[in-house]
Amino acid sequence: MNHAVLDSPIGELTVVGDGDVVTGLYFPNHWTRPDRTAFGDRDDTAFPEASRQLKEYFAGQRTEFDVPMQAIGPDFDRAVWAEIASIPYGDTATYGDLARAVGGLPHEVGAAVGRNPLSILVACHRVVGKGGKLTGYAGGIRRKQFLLDLERPPASTLW
Repeated sequence: MNHAVLDSPIGELTVVGDGDVVTGLYFPNHWTRPDRTAFGDRDDTAFPEASRQLKEYFAGQRTEFDVPMQAIGPDFDRAVWAEIASIPYGDTATYGDLARAVGGLPHEVGAAVGRNPLSILVACHRVVGKGGKLTGYAGGIRRKQFLLDLERPPASTLW
């Protein structure tokens, strides 16, 4: 295991993984951030492909990630994360939508969303409350709003 710390428009991001496989992407003060001792050695040159793709995403040049990644967790959580991964760039889904898809309750889905170890790469910021309300986000509501705004298509100009 090792990790790299990357600068981004929403603060430092810590990418954790084993070899080239990313197993975690965390914000400072992330709700479910594991103990740093589980991250292994710091090597800011590690995960160059993840770093490149994240830079492209923040520059508005990438809508999907294809870095090798593995989210480790219970079956229910992984089912929720798979549903999150299917939400298209620029779209949102509610906790209720995900609950119907995986056969759980919205509060169970919310807990699984909060445990997503691959923030941004598995875009849990696209999960919103009923009526589009912005609710909890492991990186904070301001970051969630920033990411949703980043993915929003530019307003068209009518001439």
